Amino acid sequence: MGHKINPTGLRLGITQEHRSRWYAPARLYPTLLQEDERIRQFVNKKYSSAGISSVHIARKADQIEVELKTARPGVLVGRQGSGIEDLRSGIQKTLGDKSRQVRINVVEVERVDADAYLLAEYIAQQLEKRVAFRRTIRMAVQRAQRAGVLGLKIQVGGRLNGAEIARTEWTREGRVPLHTLRADIDYATKVASTTYGVLGIKVWVFKGEVLPGQKEQAPAGAAPRRRTSRRPQDFEDRSNEE
Repeated sequence: MGHKINPTGLRLGITQEHRSRWYAPARLYPTLLQEDERIRQFVNKKYSSAGISSVHIARKADQIEVELKTARPGVLVGRQGSGIEDLRSGIQKTLGDKSRQVRINVVEVERVDADAYLLAEYIAQQLEKRVAFRRTIRMAVQRAQRAGVLGLKIQVGGRLNGAEIARTEWTREGRVPLHTLRADIDYATKVASTTYGVLGIKVWVFKGEVLPGQKEQAPAGAAPRRRTSRRPQDFEDRSNEE
């Protein structure tokens, strides 16, 4: 069962949290759900080069809180915070209400190479550049191992290297205990568009077991990346507060 179900959905409330945190009556639920989807599509399309890992949305009364986890916060924040204002106005335009209160928080991803979505995005970019898939997977595994992950599984399917018949290839390094609910497993999918068609990419990253009341900690052997030796930054938008 653990090998077939979505690892994130199976662990909601245990090691994973919901990416939309709000409650609404039945008559408003479809509208708000579609708004969340439009916000995510807008952010991922406009800021595709910002390395956005996830978009978390919370609602309080008439205010929308959007939390963006990204590998490159400077791309989103911009000079003197101008990017935040552009992002807010873009979200308001997407929702069709420029008077809507939108609060934006930008959080830097601490370990970029240990994030499943960013790894899948890296693999997709390499495959779209026509790099051999085995070489791409090997490089992704090496990057994840340097980040100190305990286990990693990568699966790529489609017309690999332009083959006439589509097939699926996968590799696994370390432990990936999909049946263990307390295992902190980061899962992501991505599609790579190549000249031969689309390739499906799936990435599972095992970061350790999280016991009740315990937060995830980076393994002792995790090697910091040279560019991100500084402390991760959080950019909190307080412009809507009185």
